[in-house]
Amino acid sequence: MPSEVALLESRTLRADHVGRVDVLEKVRALRLLPDGTHLSTDGVARYFEVPTEAVNSVVKRHRDELHSNGLRTLKGDELQAFEMANLAISENGRDRSYPQGRAHLRLYTRRTVLNIAMLLRDSEVARCVRAYLLDTEETARTVTANDPRYDGLEHRVSDLEGSMAHIGPALQELGPVLRRMSARLESMDRRLEAVDVRLAGVDRRLDATNRVVGAMSIRLTDLSEDVADIQRRLPQPPDPRRRHRR
Repeated sequence: MPSEVALLESRTLRADHVGRVDVLEKVRALRLLPDGTHLSTDGVARYFEVPTEAVNSVVKRHRDELHSNGLRTLKGDELQAFEMANLAISENGRDRSYPQGRAHLRLYTRRTVLNIAMLLRDSEVARCVRAYLLDTEETARTVTANDPRYDGLEHRVSDLEGSMAHIGPALQELGPVLRRMSARLESMDRRLEAVDVRLAGVDRRLDATNRVVGAMSIRLTDLSEDVADIQRRLPQPPDPRRRHRR
């Protein structure tokens, strides 16, 4: 079984163990962001009970290794889309205090956190993770050596966890697309509202026209009655046949 020091010093050895993310929750609960997949730098520091500077120092020294295990830094539109999505999740749940307005956000997957646990020297929690990881490995080797059903299982689980690590970034790439679709739908809503306003104006004009036509019809009827009344009051012209008889 490799020693803890060997785990701290060998990247190859760490790569053999980075898929065992299950040991993290067995040592201590992870405080994930609302997406249920990532942690922030503050979350990682709280997990290991160290200052954020200690986490940033590990990231600075082992950036390439951590990036290969899921570390990402979001900026610009990608950051805005991520924060909007996570804020929406927070508003639908219990946590309504998700921070916004930052220039960048560093995201850590479970694999990244386990990678840091194998690099962070001055953390009792990290030491417990390493010890649990090595003890579990020794126990697993003893069990699988006597049971052919577990042949290659660890490698398949590691491959599966590696594939899942790519799901989060793929979903994040949908953020800008969803944002553009939302903007287009809002634009369509505004246009439909403008059409409704115009139709309402047309309805008011038609109503006014109907009232004018109705009033004119009543007035014409009154005029017709007035003309008929005047005709009845005028004297009748003499009958020319009566003059001829005389």
